[in-house]
Amino acid sequence: MGMGDIDLRHRIARRAAQEIEDGMIVNLGIGIPTLAADYIPAHYNVWLHAENGIMGAGASPARGEEDPNLCNAGGFPITLTKGGSYMDSTTAFGIIRKGMLDMTILGALEVSSHGDLANWIVPGKRVPGMGGAIELAQKAKKVVVVMSHLDKHGQSKIKAACTLPLTAKSCVDLIITDMAVIEVKSQLLILREVMPPFQPEDVMRATEAPLILAPDVKSVV
Repeated sequence: MGMGDIDLRHRIARRAAQEIEDGMIVNLGIGIPTLAADYIPAHYNVWLHAENGIMGAGASPARGEEDPNLCNAGGFPITLTKGGSYMDSTTAFGIIRKGMLDMTILGALEVSSHGDLANWIVPGKRVPGMGGAIELAQKAKKVVVVMSHLDKHGQSKIKAACTLPLTAKSCVDLIITDMAVIEVKSQLLILREVMPPFQPEDVMRATEAPLILAPDVKSVV
């Protein structure tokens, strides 16, 4: 991965973190979503939940200070914030299934024009599995998806209809890519913001699914 790709990932994560409000309970998926933790304002009282049994997940530890028994659901080392706690996976998934999460930020392979999410498998390839994605997508009060706008072949990942196996139907509320911020509302896609240096017409050309142009499209700062 080049430095430009790394910068784009952090730009997406920083914008996603702006959706997090003080006092929320939030679950961050693996990949770009985990980077959002670095952009939560320090004065916010936000509880980061991990489905492997942590409430109060903290930042990544300094090199050499990793605790081999403390990791997130993706297996990456983390720390525990003050007041954080451990629980078994049954309790952790119970929190999800009861609808107690204010938000989840997830990566995706595809999102459809109706807000369907495909993020767990590419047929024929080995993957770690579904994890908690199906519960998170259906039960979190708000589902934010972060991903690149185009796949490695230059094709739109925002589809008229998903071509990959679905994680959940009509679950996505907001899509944040390296090109745009798109709201999913009443099974319609509304272009709300564009990432510099792109213009609204660039995003619309690059998106397979039909987009509605908001009357006040903004540029992401």
